[in-house]
Amino acid sequence: MSRDYKGKRIVVYPEYLDLRRSRSEGRRVRRDKAVPNPKIEEIMRAAEELGLNPTYEEASYPRNWWEHRGRVIVDKKDSKQSILRRIAEKIREYRR
Repeated sequence: MSRDYKGKRIVVYPEYLDLRRSRSEGRRVRRDKAVPNPKIEEIMRAAEELGLNPTYEEASYPRNWWEHRGRVIVDKKDSKQSILRRIAEKIREYRR
């Protein structure tokens, strides 16, 4: 991600929303809001529906550099925590 976007866009790794991970392994949302094994496609779809202008990048989460799951860059229209929570809620809605 370019430094030009600093403060305007945020990175969303699937690990941030993954129910199977602990906080120390990278989960950023509460366990009751997290989803098991979130897919990049689900994150992209949720961000698109929330109007966050998502873009996909090939990258690995630094703590799991051997897993190449990718990441999504979205517009920062609210706090990072709030955006992650709303994306996780949307993914939970899709899976019902």
